[in-house]
Amino acid sequence: MRYVGIDLHKERITVCVVDQDRNVRQTRKFPCADPARIEAFFAALGPFEAVVEATASYEWLLGRIEPLARRVVLAHPGKLRVIAESTRKSDKLDARVLAEFLALDMNPQAYRPTPRQREHRALVRHRQFLMKERTQVRVKVRRILSDSNADRRDLFARGGRDHIAAVPLSDSDRFIVDQMLIQLSSFEAQLAELRTRLRQFATAASAAEQRHRQVLQSVTGVGEVTTEVVLAELGDILASGPPLGLLAGDLPGVEAASGGTPSDRGRGTSAAGGAGGVAPQRLGVSRALGHGGLSRSSTTTTTTTMTTIIHMN
Repeated sequence: MRYVGIDLHKERITVCVVDQDRNVRQTRKFPCADPARIEAFFAALGPFEAVVEATASYEWLLGRIEPLARRVVLAHPGKLRVIAESTRKSDKLDARVLAEFLALDMNPQAYRPTPRQREHRALVRHRQFLMKERTQVRVKVRRILSDSNADRRDLFARGGRDHIAAVPLSDSDRFIVDQMLIQLSSFEAQLAELRTRLRQFATAASAAEQRHRQVLQSVTGVGEVTTEVVLAELGDILASGPPLGLLAGDLPGVEAASGGTPSDRGRGTSAAGGAGGVAPQRLGVSRALGHGGLSRSSTTTTTTTMTTIIHMN
């Protein structure tokens, strides 16, 4: 059996192959632009296991080598301190460390989203991108109108366009505002199209996902946007059950839903009595929800709801 550590970058990969005794058999470099050559190398290895860190672009590589490997491990880069804190850091050394850890079965594994979850996240995060771009356009229009003392709260509600058209502006400001309004209309159309796409995506959901979606949407304050963000970013946690209960209990404002006191949760101890590590997990949940654009209040409300989902699993 060969154990292959892969140091993946945007333009190249460095591969280190070791045996069961962690003796280096070969080290190679390949350009990412030549995937056929990479695939041919792995096909000629014979029985092997491989490990690669969970970088932003690992999926294309796993798709190439997974059918050839006995096992492929996705390593958690944040937990590989040997690599992160090394003073002799190089691509060759990083690949060797990964290979040696794999031979010892010591690589901390990262979660790999399912194909459906990756699609869901792509759609939800694209919506957040469009919403941010739309907000920037609105802010710029408001700033220009403020120079003429013409900004108002309902500027982008019904009748707002008529008000904007009636405001006396300089030729340059009118030109800029007209272009901003064209962009705004484009963003609105894209968001409407994306909303339809997400609803179509939901029709192909599994029974468990449909059940989670129904529970989330049944709660006051949790709408369509929040529901899709939670299912896309935390779908794996929803399916896991108890750990999310700990996260829910550790978030401010949801003590009643999970029981316990703030001091209990502050110690990071689990309901089963073991040492928790809850705070880092809580931070991960907050960051995950943030990818979809949820506010802190929405995160708190949603986490309370997720406690209900756990009891259904």
